[in-house]
Amino acid sequence: MNKNIKGILIASATLLLTACQDQLEKVNTNPNEAVNAQPEYLLANSIKSNADIILGSDASMETTTLFIQHWAKIQYTDPDKYTVSISNVQNVWTNLYSQGLTDFATIIKLGEANGNVNYQAVGLILKSWSFQLLTDLYGNIPYSQALKLEETLTPKYDEQKDVYLGLLADLKKASEQIDVNGSPISGDLVYNGNLAKWKKFANSLRLRIALRIADKDPQTAKAVVAELAANRSLLIASNDDIAQLVYLASPNQNPVSRDRETRDDYRVSKSVIDKLQELKDPRLTVFANRTVDATPTGYIGVTNGLPADSAAKLGFTKTSKLGDYFTAPASPAVFLSYSEVLFNLAEAAQRGFISDNAADLYKAAVTASLQQFKVNSADIATYLAQPSVAYHPTNYKKSIGEQKWLALFSQGLEAFAEWRRLDYPQLKPAYAGVLNGKLPVRLTYPTGEQALNAANYKAAVASQGEDRLTTKLWFDAF
Repeated sequence: MNKNIKGILIASATLLLTACQDQLEKVNTNPNEAVNAQPEYLLANSIKSNADIILGSDASMETTTLFIQHWAKIQYTDPDKYTVSISNVQNVWTNLYSQGLTDFATIIKLGEANGNVNYQAVGLILKSWSFQLLTDLYGNIPYSQALKLEETLTPKYDEQKDVYLGLLADLKKASEQIDVNGSPISGDLVYNGNLAKWKKFANSLRLRIALRIADKDPQTAKAVVAELAANRSLLIASNDDIAQLVYLASPNQNPVSRDRETRDDYRVSKSVIDKLQELKDPRLTVFANRTVDATPTGYIGVTNGLPADSAAKLGFTKTSKLGDYFTAPASPAVFLSYSEVLFNLAEAAQRGFISDNAADLYKAAVTASLQQFKVNSADIATYLAQPSVAYHPTNYKKSIGEQKWLALFSQGLEAFAEWRRLDYPQLKPAYAGVLNGKLPVRLTYPTGEQALNAANYKAAVASQGEDRLTTKLWFDAF
């Protein structure tokens, strides 16, 4: 064949293939789909994603909320006996890393590209919060090498202490980075673009983490708390400042509300009901519903970890369901509350980190929680006047621990972390628990990590201890 003709044929074929490829790309391009990620859409989606995680089955309903004995199971009781589903453990890890954290990292990059420091700061605050949730649950986690897929698909696990210290630094950076008079942000489902409140959230997270490490690194904790306490206006200062996502009607309703549409297997734990009744606590009617059938007190909790047949015999109509406040479609997912800030400051005062009066801050914390749940002023005064509610400096962990456990009702992840740290209330293990008379103090690592990141997984276990529900994490000193 003539070389010129052959060349023309090859060139023609190449042009034809290129044209076909261009045509296919054009046909397969959705004109209604954004080519480049928009920070406002990512921000809204990732906030809701994380909110769904902290209230959903995997991280809360089937795990931490049962561990901490806020809720109990009256059907399908295996999770209440600490038989934790492999899929629950995997889903928490996967969703926090692949959804929230990935989106928050992208928001930071988009903020950098667009010169918007406020997107950068808010992305870093939420990224830090997500890592805090992960290390609280699992211990050592991929942190410094995480989310860097172009560098490694098998990130190392950082020691928990190093993760917390890194988060303290990142949150300080984010707080200082926020420019309340600078470029606005959109897609903010938490504070509707109020950058001053984002600064408060960042600093209140720093306070939380400082107290988290107080038993293991008191020097660092004291320095952080002293800095924050020097300017209280930089902390969440009222219930109006609470960091939370307020849900909407279906299909964007609270995950607990969605779950209750088809299931009826949860009840309020006997541990909570008994404590509320003991203290004559006005939050009882908020946390629990009266039993459908008449019962001696009107409120009956379920013992955690009963065998399925024993739980069933208690009766659906003779035990207390979760209060309507928490099952309403628009019930909020609370990220960090005003009462928590005050409890942390009270503890800091008792530890000598700041010079305030611990009892006054404790009283203010209890008041803030009661007000959060719409308890009236007269009932608050009556409640605080009881000797059983009074602050005891000689056993501050009991006073703060028990009241914080109540204030964090249905905030399973944070309640679980604070119960481990303060060791109050002194909960009894599940009735038919499978951990030889012990309670869980962490989640195990997901099987996906064991398979896909085996070397780093093994190094983490060798450093931290056996990969069991009963292995204490670094921050859990006592």
